[in-house]
Amino acid sequence: MAEETQRRGWAERAQNRWVWAGFAMPGIIWLVLLFIVPFYVVLAIAGGELNVIFQSPVPVWNPLHWTGANFAAVFHDLVGQTAFVGPIFLRTLVYVGVASVLSLLIAYPAAYFVTRYAGRRKVLFLALLIAPFWISYMMRMLAWIDLLQTNGYINRALIDLHVVGQPVDWLGGKSLTVILGLVYGYIPYLILVLYAGLDRIDQRLLEAGRDLGLGRVRTFVRVTLPLSRQAILTGMLITVLPMVGDYFTNQMLSGASSTAMIGNVIDSQLNTASQQSQGAALSLLLLAVLLVPMLYYVFQTRRASEQAY
Repeated sequence: MAEETQRRGWAERAQNRWVWAGFAMPGIIWLVLLFIVPFYVVLAIAGGELNVIFQSPVPVWNPLHWTGANFAAVFHDLVGQTAFVGPIFLRTLVYVGVASVLSLLIAYPAAYFVTRYAGRRKVLFLALLIAPFWISYMMRMLAWIDLLQTNGYINRALIDLHVVGQPVDWLGGKSLTVILGLVYGYIPYLILVLYAGLDRIDQRLLEAGRDLGLGRVRTFVRVTLPLSRQAILTGMLITVLPMVGDYFTNQMLSGASSTAMIGNVIDSQLNTASQQSQGAALSLLLLAVLLVPMLYYVFQTRRASEQAY
């Protein structure tokens, strides 16, 4: 009897594994077709060779035959004597760093206000925060261009307020315009993540801080801010990663080489047949750099989960 019961238990567990595997199969197929296969193609192109006659990349599908020539060329472009990618990469880090800090300074108060003071209008404010997602990124950048033109509303307002004497060429290759464009494009992601994190904070912890004699400012510093640290880390990761690879914002709002970002270099190389292999190698190196904050996020998330339990 005991053996039969044990056999039934094994059969049920095996059946459950197959059932859950069946549910996961569509996602696995989707992941393989749209991520793993394209990623391997990039690896094959980066490790491949160049057709001298047609000046086009020749992918090598066997990993044993991959060459590091393209990675060596990219490395020399980064730190060699004729390096031109290195300064662009540093510029990208500066742009992303400034834009992420500005996004956090704007998004955190907005999310905090909706969480704590919106009251019955919380749903309305959330709808207004989500509304930008209903419009494509290109349309939002086009609206930003319309505002920043020499005869746009920004220049008109600045002239009317006597801040400037003549229209400013905001779209003529200014770093400030690109940074503000990054903030404008990615800040909704950060606001929603911060709102979700702040909304999960137990109100009783804030009340306990007040009961212990902490004022509003000290309660925020001692209770709210530490408890929202994980939400800040998640939101910054979600916004910083796409910012680093962004190329469309600079193309729309500047287009000048003086404000080019690393994404613009990769885009230019991938659109040039003779440089597609180097573009693939550069994108892989960029991915390797981005793995550092992603691994840090995973480590911090696991440590926070262990401390919670």
